[in-house]
Amino acid sequence: MHEKMISISGMSKSFGPFQALRDVDLEVTRGERVVICGPSGSGKSTLIRCLNGLELHDSGTVMVDGLLVAEDSKDLNRLRQQVGMVFQQFNLFPHLTILENLTIGPMKVQKVGKVEAEARARKYLERVHIPEQADKYPAQLSGGQQQRVAVARSLCMETQIMLFDEPTSALDPEMINEVLDVMIELADTGITMVCVTHEMGFARKVADTMVFMEEGGIVEVAPPEKFFTNPDSDRCKAFLGQILDH
Repeated sequence: MHEKMISISGMSKSFGPFQALRDVDLEVTRGERVVICGPSGSGKSTLIRCLNGLELHDSGTVMVDGLLVAEDSKDLNRLRQQVGMVFQQFNLFPHLTILENLTIGPMKVQKVGKVEAEARARKYLERVHIPEQADKYPAQLSGGQQQRVAVARSLCMETQIMLFDEPTSALDPEMINEVLDVMIELADTGITMVCVTHEMGFARKVADTMVFMEEGGIVEVAPPEKFFTNPDSDRCKAFLGQILDH
């Protein structure tokens, strides 16, 4: 029996009159790599933000790593420590060095000592192939390097689950692969991953499960082989036809 890391049941979310998510059910097991795709405005980013309480759903239940995600939950802070998130924008502190960006979370939130925090930071900079950038400031790095720092920063919290919200969409085309390569390596470490992306080559290579969303709902869930070659829904076929032809 595979251990459930994420369990979503009947989740809905509205922003005023706009319903962003409608009755979403999804389960992710430990070590599973899930890629969520779909047209703009289909609810992908909202779904992923509901997994660590950045957005709070209106109805339904969300359990992540055994913790209930809810507005009055005492577990929200603990949850955010256990779930790493990499955004479209890098969200690095511009006035701190790369090393300081990576150590601030473990030291402030987890009360890790400076020596251990720095050792952890250097280990994960090595993991994302930029150990030599430790003493630089974010503005001195390329976009691709900054996004790799953002990945390392999440790893420094020793997270069990990594969420990626279109991590390459703000990058110049020539920098996209360096970030995707790091994510592919990361996927091979057995971490649980949920990734919103339009990078279908990456999805084919990494995903155990593909999820297609449209208009706030999940339309199709399938292994990549079936998803790309023989999807069940016409909406999914049309979407893949558009995205794979470009």
